[in-house]
Amino acid sequence: MADIIQLLPDHVANQIAAGEVVQRPASVVKELLENAIDAGADTIKLIIKDAGKTLVQVIDNGKGMSPTDARLSFERHATSKIKSAEDLFQLHTKGFRGEALASIAAIAHVELKTKQASNDVGNALVIEGSQVVSQDVVVTPTGTSVAVKNLFFNIPARRNFLKSDTVELRHVVDEFYRVALAHPSISFVMYNNGSESFNLPISNYRQRIVNIFGNKTNEKLVPVDEDTEVLNVSGFVGKPEFAKKSRGEQYFFVNDRFIKSAYLNHAIASAFEGLLKPGMHASYFLNLQVDPQSIDINIHPTKTEIKFDDEHTLYAILRAAVKHSLGQFNIAPVLDFERDPNLDTPYNYKETVISTPKVEVDRSFNPFKDASQPSVTSTQRSSHTSSFSRQEGHKSSSDWEGLYVGLESKSNESVVDFSEVEFESEEETLSIFNGDHQVEQTHTTYQLHKKYIVSTIKSGMLIIDQFRAHQRVLYEEFLRNMTSREGVSQQLLFPLQLHFSPQDIDIVNQLKADLEHTGFVFSNVDEELVEITGVPVNVPESEVSIILEQLISDVEHEVPDSNFSATDLLAKSMAKSLAIKTGQSLQKDEQEHLVNKLFACKDPNVSPANRVTFVTMSVDELDKKFI
Repeated sequence: MADIIQLLPDHVANQIAAGEVVQRPASVVKELLENAIDAGADTIKLIIKDAGKTLVQVIDNGKGMSPTDARLSFERHATSKIKSAEDLFQLHTKGFRGEALASIAAIAHVELKTKQASNDVGNALVIEGSQVVSQDVVVTPTGTSVAVKNLFFNIPARRNFLKSDTVELRHVVDEFYRVALAHPSISFVMYNNGSESFNLPISNYRQRIVNIFGNKTNEKLVPVDEDTEVLNVSGFVGKPEFAKKSRGEQYFFVNDRFIKSAYLNHAIASAFEGLLKPGMHASYFLNLQVDPQSIDINIHPTKTEIKFDDEHTLYAILRAAVKHSLGQFNIAPVLDFERDPNLDTPYNYKETVISTPKVEVDRSFNPFKDASQPSVTSTQRSSHTSSFSRQEGHKSSSDWEGLYVGLESKSNESVVDFSEVEFESEEETLSIFNGDHQVEQTHTTYQLHKKYIVSTIKSGMLIIDQFRAHQRVLYEEFLRNMTSREGVSQQLLFPLQLHFSPQDIDIVNQLKADLEHTGFVFSNVDEELVEITGVPVNVPESEVSIILEQLISDVEHEVPDSNFSATDLLAKSMAKSLAIKTGQSLQKDEQEHLVNKLFACKDPNVSPANRVTFVTMSVDELDKKFI
């Protein structure tokens, strides 16, 4: 029988490896930026065209490569960082596997220009699909320039799986953020389709965060700093009042390398326990410095997941450090045992000798004494009594009946016949308790656990999910307004100012026209500021920022493909943000109104996310439950 196992050709093996390393243009950006950092560059330029599908170019002023190294860098498992297996546990650099450039060259057109400072001229290398096309001497600045063109040109199936330019560009920007935040000592510049998107100068960590996410971010940050034998934590966390519904601004860096860790993220969430509303997520930008021997980076192709030797200790230290910072800067509530300063003794009385107060009592006072006779012991009372006696013409106690002379005749004149008194509210008050005039009301809906609306139908029972049903109602209403451009706006007394990052502002500009059709009125959209003077009628002012944040998050992560409709996504996002949430109590008329509006929709059976809005249970099904 013939042998059936054979070695794969190098170009096929490289394409298979590329499937692990290069998933989208953002993966190329990550690998090239990390190589530039390893080269010791302090200025790095990133050039993007068509969200990286056409061009991804990284230019650095690092130490460059010799002609031999330039050629070997595109071979599989060729690296200058590792010489033995023990070096895997002493990693202080980014790229160490030697697979990135070989994988990229297998699925794209790559042009490399590099020059060392000691050489007068550099070297240029052109590779297409793992095949070296040319290698020449060129004049180029010191450093390295890598241009990756036509990604996945020889794997059309992979290219078809790429998302729209908006989504792919967002992934590229995310990778740019992660590398730039981890290295504030390096200057980064990013160009997108010929225009400058970011220009980040060398700065400290706080200033780098502000340069990326906008000037308004500065007031949201709380510093975190804790040094222990096991872990050194530094960075910032966001104040609870600026928490968002999305997890966008959450960054962990371990030894200047971005990682994802649900376990450590739970430690941050635990530190914020009791400070955040349900469903809100705090921002954080934390650098963790640990011993390289205590972590294993080589467990994931993209190196975004790390295995720690002692996760429980790191969890406790991280949670305590964040909690300490929140308490130290008066973010977290604390028990205050300070006394009220108003109760303190004034300075003028501190040296005063304490004296017992004297109480004077008029022991000769007799309340039953004749009022006409003055008191001997109290001159004040005697004068008051004598004046009273003079006003009454010195009447004695025997003349007390004279005080009531004439009162009887006056009282007879003012007698009122209460049988003739009419009260305006008499009939209304009696009608409440009068059973003859009561209208018998029958309620056909009931709310169950503040989540479902139960209603009776001819065949049995109808159970409606109030959140999904209201989503469907609002979705069709917003869609109708945007299509007919008849959104009704409610003017605000004071303009509402919202701050976003430059990338978020770009998304707002893309959706501005559709938002205006729903009823939003924008007076100004700046680089970091959005000013709103009008909102749709059924949108509360307090919900505007939440709606826009949710909308931006949906556009960034949930855009399906090139057939995507901005109007449809906008209607879905706004409906999801404004719909009645689970746990909200509804009155009887509100329940009935929601049921009527749902069944007036074109498609009441499913929510905008294609989930069932109601279920029915017939009488026969109920009868079977009692068998």
